[in-house]
Amino acid sequence: MNTPGPNATTSLPVGVGVRRWHAILHRWPSVLGLAAAVAVLATGADRETLSIVVCAATLCYLGAAALARPWVAWALVPGFGVVIVASDLLDRPWWVVTGVAALVLVGVGLLGRVSYRDLAAQGGAALGYGGLAVAALHLAPQAGLVLVGLVLAAHAGWDAIHYRRARVVPRSLAEACMLLDLPLGLGFLVLAAVG
Repeated sequence: MNTPGPNATTSLPVGVGVRRWHAILHRWPSVLGLAAAVAVLATGADRETLSIVVCAATLCYLGAAALARPWVAWALVPGFGVVIVASDLLDRPWWVVTGVAALVLVGVGLLGRVSYRDLAAQGGAALGYGGLAVAALHLAPQAGLVLVGLVLAAHAGWDAIHYRRARVVPRSLAEACMLLDLPLGLGFLVLAAVG
């Protein structure tokens, strides 16, 4: 019987390492969301950045409901950049152009054969979460930071509902958003408390 000596290294069987990597790769949405949250926190972003994150999330959900295509939510993540660029080109605040985009999506949904229940829920969420995020921009800086941090953390609950139901948006998007929204929202609440 061969036993390792005192200087020998022991390693896990190859299958264990593969299973660990498979588990990590299976949770790629969580890794992506958490990495994005850490990146935003590390850049020292402000309440406007957080407000943009909230509005981008609600627009992604609304777009998926309006077109009855869950994958649209992922496509709108980088697509929200078009809204920001358009607002610069039109010399309008980003939140005005976001509001117009949301109205267009609701109109498209009403004209299409989509679930009006899903469309109404996402429209209401966009109005509620987005409205509070924009309101945070018009408050005193610390109060605005607290409000938008709370809104973003609360949106993680909306993500959890969609993850559990596997409706409207892909579960992968809901998972990534949960791991973005909650740590980022709570992180900004801590920054507001110490700032």
